[in-house]
Amino acid sequence: MQKMGALESRFADIIWNYEPIPSGQLIKLAEQELNWKSTTSYTVLKRLCNRGLFQNQKGAVTSLISRDDFYAMQSEQFVEETFHGSLPAFLAAFSKRKKLTEEDVMELKRIIDGFRR
Repeated sequence: MQKMGALESRFADIIWNYEPIPSGQLIKLAEQELNWKSTTSYTVLKRLCNRGLFQNQKGAVTSLISRDDFYAMQSEQFVEETFHGSLPAFLAAFSKRKKLTEEDVMELKRIIDGFRR
């Protein structure tokens, strides 16, 4: 799965927020929220459709993958590529610069306990 740049992510968020969305309305929203010309929007839409994230059929744009699933896959890919798939190594590196709050630790414990069940 390819990564999205910041502007592509903002455009994708518009789709995820409003889907199913008529392509004409999507273009208008991208113009308002991103200050894009229609040609830019259609180019980015085509690129994201070619990547298998969205589809534009009969003038309606819908997702082929949910936002949560996309970002989960991106996170997995990042940990795999950067930390050889080791989530503990990622958390150790992350917490060196950004200290975990007590609430963060409790939430992580709840997540881990959920996996144990």
